[in-house]
Amino acid sequence: MGRNEERVDLTDDEVNRIFQALSGATRRDIVRRTLMHDATVSELAADYNMSFAAVQKHVTILESAGLVTKRSHGRERLVRGNPETIKRAQSLLDEFEKIWRARISRLDALLAEDTPNTSKIPPTTKD
Repeated sequence: MGRNEERVDLTDDEVNRIFQALSGATRRDIVRRTLMHDATVSELAADYNMSFAAVQKHVTILESAGLVTKRSHGRERLVRGNPETIKRAQSLLDEFEKIWRARISRLDALLAEDTPNTSKIPPTTKD
């Protein structure tokens, strides 16, 4: 698989927005909650010690990153987590993990080459 093959559908700007949005504990909690079930901003705000406007701002940041969507349901606007964006971000993290694991494997191989073959050295005995 090519170096950028998994990430081809995320621009650098999208990656920045996703991870900046996920950097806040409240926003991560909103994503978690809205992945489990849709909620209005009022329902979300009831569980935080902040104003409705502050929660609405968090939702707006998450929406601009594609982590949640809003849809009309009668007079209400429901917030829903977007698992597709989470999956795309996970693909990027998987790519980084593969790079990291490949480097560790190369380091292990180099260290194995530098280790002297101790099986040829007779064991020392103490009397």
